[in-house]
Amino acid sequence: MATLVLDNTALGAGAALRPDARSDSAQEMDPASDAAVMLRVAAGDESAFDYLVQKYHRAMIHFLFRMVHNEAIAEEMAQEVFLRVYRSRESYRAEAKFTTWLYRIATNLAVNHARDTKHERSAQTVYLDAPDPETGTVPDVADDDPSAEQHLLREERMGAIRTHVMALPERQRMAVLMHKYQGMDYRQIGEVLKLSESATKSLLFRAYQTLRDKLKDFV
Repeated sequence: MATLVLDNTALGAGAALRPDARSDSAQEMDPASDAAVMLRVAAGDESAFDYLVQKYHRAMIHFLFRMVHNEAIAEEMAQEVFLRVYRSRESYRAEAKFTTWLYRIATNLAVNHARDTKHERSAQTVYLDAPDPETGTVPDVADDDPSAEQHLLREERMGAIRTHVMALPERQRMAVLMHKYQGMDYRQIGEVLKLSESATKSLLFRAYQTLRDKLKDFV
């Protein structure tokens, strides 16, 4: 996997400390929170930006890979995500979770890519059963030491899940990926997709109902 390289010269010099960089609520936030770290980026702290890149780089590639189906493209898009974060540093406000803002940027890039390359997409190249980057766990893991038959059934089931998840309508697919594989809650997903919490719940309900119907032979 390529190492993320962001040239600070190309990005532009760090912003000078601005008197409005922190709101009253930001004054009281945990200084170790991502939002507080991002406010330090806005104030010109380059090491704070490096910290956020290192913290979320792998998770961002993992998320984007499930969207664009290509590791090299996912890596390039992850660099673009952090480039946009850096360029938007002076306009950042700690009104929502940093991760919500980050995933919104990534989702917008993925949506644009999906629309531009719709004819090239192939669900067979996506691995939704890959280990989660944060926990290292694999969804729907079979029992220890499965028999050959169990192994084949599991592979067939996971293949069906991959195919049907990627066949969902665009917003449903992204909501499922964020909910099941990134552990984001309804509110966070709604903020990324610009939906109310109730609309997000409805979206996911429809998505999971479709998957249950499509996968009923594997239950």
